[in-house]
Amino acid sequence: MKNSEKNIESKPSAKDNKNNTVSPSSNAAADLRNFFIDSLKDIYWAENALVDSLPKMAKNATSASLASAILEHLALTKNQVTRLEKVFDILGEKAEGKKCEAMAGLLKEGNSILEETELGPVRDAGIIAASQKIEHYEIATYGTLSAFAKALGENDAAKLLTQTLAEEKEADCLLNNIALNIVNIEAAE
Repeated sequence: MKNSEKNIESKPSAKDNKNNTVSPSSNAAADLRNFFIDSLKDIYWAENALVDSLPKMAKNATSASLASAILEHLALTKNQVTRLEKVFDILGEKAEGKKCEAMAGLLKEGNSILEETELGPVRDAGIIAASQKIEHYEIATYGTLSAFAKALGENDAAKLLTQTLAEEKEADCLLNNIALNIVNIEAAE
């Protein structure tokens, strides 16, 4: 076996026990409300990161429909940030972000797609693929957050989160339509 292959082998960490349970960190959420707030901080960071990243994606899109959809979603994303701030206010919490490793990874992948494709339809297809991965992550997140809010009796917060969930689903459908009816056809030529 090569030395590099030895690094692939997984050894149990000190945090794992024989039952595969992981010991929580000292600042781990102890109840659903704390986990809910921690998750809100995560998506708050993610949405703010998207506000910074979407203009670059729009600028690199050659399809007018795609560029327009991205810029429209940028405006929605800014409203979603404001909506999250309202959710924090409803909960009596300070609106602050916590780096979202999932979104950071998705944005990094999106940047890689830009670097690995020529300007044109294939890049547009890549932008859509990256954007839909982001939308699916947001759909999963907002669906979960809405369910948590309902379980916690935070109905006003749940309404706001459900509104954002609907917008993310609409954005995914729009991207899918642009891909199927325009961009993928052009990219395949």
